[in-house]
Amino acid sequence: CYYYRGAYYKAFWQDPTACTVGEPRHSYWGERWFPLVLQNAHRYFLYLAVLVLAFLLADAVRAFRFPDGISVRIGGLVLLGNVVLLSLYTFSCHSFRHLIGGKLDFFSRAPAGPLRCAAWEQVSGANRHHMLWAWLSLFSVGFADLYVRMVAAGIWTDFRLL
Repeated sequence: CYYYRGAYYKAFWQDPTACTVGEPRHSYWGERWFPLVLQNAHRYFLYLAVLVLAFLLADAVRAFRFPDGISVRIGGLVLLGNVVLLSLYTFSCHSFRHLIGGKLDFFSRAPAGPLRCAAWEQVSGANRHHMLWAWLSLFSVGFADLYVRMVAAGIWTDFRLL
């Protein structure tokens, strides 16, 4: 993800050092050498992330099924909220926007149907909040894990709402 990438570029390589500080070199080196060339692999991890989301969604749906029927409990809502936040983070990614746009760098340069254009605009709108989705999904993963562990250990009670 470009958001996390920018954060650790500044932390580990100080590139850029700060907004108003000039670069130590005169040209952009890009991500042509190891280890930075591995950054380009994030585009392919999108497909793996979608597969993981499918498993998490299946688990969230199972959290509402019980031997006595369907029941809404806090644990199910926690798992469902986790999937929603991770989905917002995943599907607001630049890589997904690039995929939706027909793998074009400039969407305006190619003819597109109204459906593709509308989808690209929706992903672009979600992309404006990508940092927010990143932080919320990070905390939701931690909280969902904590919640499941605490309920499994018998420390917390998974209350039934409906």
